[in-house]
Amino acid sequence: MANTMARTVADVMTTSPASIDGGQPVSAAAALMRDNDTGAIIVNDHGRMSGIVTDRDITIRLVADDKGPDTPVREACTPAVEVVCPDTSIDQAVQLMRQHAVRRLPVVEDGRAVGILSIGDLAMERDPNSALADISSAEATR
Repeated sequence: MANTMARTVADVMTTSPASIDGGQPVSAAAALMRDNDTGAIIVNDHGRMSGIVTDRDITIRLVADDKGPDTPVREACTPAVEVVCPDTSIDQAVQLMRQHAVRRLPVVEDGRAVGILSIGDLAMERDPNSALADISSAEATR
């Protein structure tokens, strides 16, 4: 019997992740998060990935410090994040996530983000009946 489990990040990643230029205001990143039902946006600088911004980054780095919605995304984002390639093995990606205590890994090819891998993507792949997979595949609440 053939093993149908995904072998590489490309098999389970979310393709075409939402992205924003680092000079854009965080309000634009928040709107992208809302419109794409995601908690993370890839941050680009001159078309190349330079970081990632999450809803938590905006809360902790801006709102908690009384910075406004016009603050550039680059001031809220996490630069130099861990990344993987589409052909990275699932096991390697899981190990990286554990090592760096991150919930998402941008998937990069030639300096450009081509996808994003989340804990939810992995949960749905590894155990589609798990509670995390159920939550990850549920319709968005707005």
